[in-house]
Amino acid sequence: MKFSGLRVLKEGLTGNRGWTPHWRDPEPKAEYDAVIIGGGGHGLATAYYLASNHGMTNIAVLEKGYIGSGNIGRNTTIVRANYFLPGNSEFYSHSLKLWEGLEQDLNYNVMHSRRGLINLFHSDGQRDAFVRRGNAMLNQGDDAVLLDREGVRKYLPYLDFDNLRFPVYGGLLHPRGGSARHDAVAWGYARGADQRGVDLVQNCEVTGIDIERGVVKGVQTTRGAIRARKVAIVTAGRSGQVAAMAGMRLPIESHVLQAFVTEGLKPVIDHVVSFGMGHFYISQSDKGGLVFGGDLDFYASYAQRGNLPMAEHVMEAGMTLMPMIGKAKVLRSWGGIMDMTPDGSPIIDRTDTEGLFIDCGWCYGGFKAVPASGVALAHLMATGQSHEIAAGFRLDRFRTGRGIIDEEGTGSQHNLH
Repeated sequence: MKFSGLRVLKEGLTGNRGWTPHWRDPEPKAEYDAVIIGGGGHGLATAYYLASNHGMTNIAVLEKGYIGSGNIGRNTTIVRANYFLPGNSEFYSHSLKLWEGLEQDLNYNVMHSRRGLINLFHSDGQRDAFVRRGNAMLNQGDDAVLLDREGVRKYLPYLDFDNLRFPVYGGLLHPRGGSARHDAVAWGYARGADQRGVDLVQNCEVTGIDIERGVVKGVQTTRGAIRARKVAIVTAGRSGQVAAMAGMRLPIESHVLQAFVTEGLKPVIDHVVSFGMGHFYISQSDKGGLVFGGDLDFYASYAQRGNLPMAEHVMEAGMTLMPMIGKAKVLRSWGGIMDMTPDGSPIIDRTDTEGLFIDCGWCYGGFKAVPASGVALAHLMATGQSHEIAAGFRLDRFRTGRGIIDEEGTGSQHNLH
């Protein structure tokens, strides 16, 4: 089924009886050319681009729950390309370009909104750092506008500009930054992959990876053994556990990141706003809810829930930045499992096992990276060569110390990234 304004009008006038399921619910076959473990944004995007860019259609995406039940549906939906260091900057720049054409490519409304992102700074040192970052973004071909205090006030008049501890000095505006609807991204990629012949196998947990003489042969699942010449581990916060089935110990830690949403309110926050001193970020959804988050819970965990002290910390940061939200009622919160690398940058690479690939370590950047991650991993699996936008995301950089991409300059402690 192809979506169009005319089709929406027709279905609305005829009781919406003509819609069909977005994707099939197939039984797994005994053998595929490639198996992707993980039915989240990155796994679905990889399958889609393997089919659309490389003509590989005998593919299965294996998801232990339902499509989109992991981190792709547990984030704050921010899309941006305001990275600083080579290795990251060109990757996220490419991803943003893909976001801007994604709805046309997928023929699916992912509600991508270029509303603009403003990173606030609160000291002279932060201003200098954002000047450097803005110049790097411009040199990369992206957009950046340095705002002084009054420039920020024009966009965000509701902030507490005169907070004694964290006065607003200015901000860096990234006009093309914004947000998208997270679950719609999963649905769009799932639908596109299915249309190209990919099997999306839900409720199919991988329990083992079959390796013979250093070559991957397939996987064991709760729905039987599946043979495959190529297997990709794309399981976000569960990457360490799945990689252990192949005898690998990944250089990642898994931490919980909480997010929150309020009751629906009238439009008030037009942009994505990031607090420079509290790691607090907020935007307003199309339904009116304020969507916001903050720091990691700072202890390793696989639980998709957080703790109350961090919830309180996030609320305090929000109140410090914009006291006007104090009376908004929080409807719900959730937790995503963040796979944190020592340098805060991701891994897209082949492993020492022939035919086995890994995509992990996205830290805070997983959602915005979905399109480019799919393109890069699909290219690697299909051609055997790293895509130029992901050439720096090598697994061995943590063993050799060469090529470390420490975006935040905070050293090698996982939970600081």
